[in-house]
Amino acid sequence: MDGIKNYLTDMDGVIVRGPALIPGAAEFIQRLREQEIPFLILTNNSEYTPRDLQVRLSFLGLEVPDNAIFTSALATAQFLHSQRPGGRAFVIGESGLTTALHDIGYVLTDRDPEYVVLGETTTYSFQRITRAIRLITNGARFIATNPDVMGPGEGGIVPATGSVAALISAATGVKPYYIGKPNPLMMRTALRTLNAHSESSVMIGDRMDTDIVAGIESGLRTILVLSGVTSREQVERFPYRPTWIRDSIADIEV
Repeated sequence: MDGIKNYLTDMDGVIVRGPALIPGAAEFIQRLREQEIPFLILTNNSEYTPRDLQVRLSFLGLEVPDNAIFTSALATAQFLHSQRPGGRAFVIGESGLTTALHDIGYVLTDRDPEYVVLGETTTYSFQRITRAIRLITNGARFIATNPDVMGPGEGGIVPATGSVAALISAATGVKPYYIGKPNPLMMRTALRTLNAHSESSVMIGDRMDTDIVAGIESGLRTILVLSGVTSREQVERFPYRPTWIRDSIADIEV
């Protein structure tokens, strides 16, 4: 892995699995910190703020600063700021998304917003979804934090942003612009946050269709770990390949 100076790593399936750290993850991150190697932990989930996730990881035994965690909510906020600074948005989501938008100076309103922004929430409201549909029909631009259609929840899978976005699209005929992985935009935003170049960076992930393809399309080298949802046999089904395959993050040398 000569020339790798910066690390981007997915969270679920790489750092954590459900309510527990993946063995070796804390030691890997500790090695990066000891050697002062720049890194970001990425997540497509927009529900939580980096501070929320920092505390969650701390309880599990992994100490990282909150500025080492980069969410699709932060990427969405930075994108909107670059497109229309100080704009107005109608938001369906939790504190991770609303905080990120407030921090870049956005006004959250249902009165003539320029954007409808959809993210994760555990309390999707029929009334708010209806409001979003009407606003988009009247001309608001449709943004979604990520295309994930499902995620883990207590007792089994739960619908995620992509599922609700599909509902809104079916009613309006308008497809959202997705910010999170596999959109290379999230990778490039993360690299800018580190002031890093793609040529000297690597993306570690457990999903071929989000983490690995996003890394490839952003010009990064990629590492697929088999500790999440992808098996070694499934890799052969894709028209692209990761640069390296490892059993878990514990097997990656720094």
